[in-house]
Amino acid sequence: MTYEEISEMMQEIGLPFAYHHFAEGESPDPPFTLFLSPGENTFSADNLMYVSFKRLHIELYTDEKSPDAEERVEEVLHQHNIYYTKSETWIESERLYEVLYTLEV
Repeated sequence: MTYEEISEMMQEIGLPFAYHHFAEGESPDPPFTLFLSPGENTFSADNLMYVSFKRLHIELYTDEKSPDAEERVEEVLHQHNIYYTKSETWIESERLYEVLYTLEV
């Protein structure tokens, strides 16, 4: 998937989003999402790369547990036939929940 395709997919979720972070002072009220690509997994042999998969993180931030917001993200991932793993944490300093979706595209 290209950056543009990932951006279009993020728009389908229907929540404010940005790549990596919002500019200082421009973060919207929760819920909102961020996405970033922290690297790639590649398959190679004989000094040739045959396949490359981008690692993609989608981060959902909410000020309270929000199954509805999680369902919005998950529905779009299902529509695009994307396998993901999911984890959740409380960020005390931000007073926000972060639900992290880890996937490869």
